[in-house]
Amino acid sequence: MVAHFRTCLLIDDNPLDNLINSTIIKRDNFASEVIIVEAPEKALSLLSSGKVKPDIIFLDIRMPEMSGFDFLVEYGNLDIEKNHTKIFILSSSIDPRDIRKAEDNKYVSGYLTKSLTPDTLRKIEC
Repeated sequence: MVAHFRTCLLIDDNPLDNLINSTIIKRDNFASEVIIVEAPEKALSLLSSGKVKPDIIFLDIRMPEMSGFDFLVEYGNLDIEKNHTKIFILSSSIDPRDIRKAEDNKYVSGYLTKSLTPDTLRKIEC
C-alpha cells in the first residue's frame, strides 16, 4: 500500500506525543517518512536549508522557546516553496482564540486536537 504522503514533519516539544503520533502515522501508512523535531527553531533551520521538504507538517502551538504561532510567522519569511506543504496545528488547546488564529493563518490547512487517530488521518486529504 502506498503512503498518502512522502514526508511528514512533527514539530512538538513533548516526546510522548511525538512517539504516539509517529507510531500512528507509520502504522497507518500515512507517510513514508516521519521526521520528529522538538524545537521549532530547528525545524525552521532544516526547512530553510532544504534538508527537509515535508509534504505535511503537524505543529504544536504551545512550546517553551517558540510557539507554533511564532513558527508560522518565521515560516512565512522563509524563501522556500510552500505550496506543496500542508500544515496542520496539532494541539491539546481547545481555546476558541487559538482555533480562530490558526484558521486565519494562510499556511494552516486545519486544526486538530491531540493525539492523532487513524480516523483523523483518514479525513486529511492528500
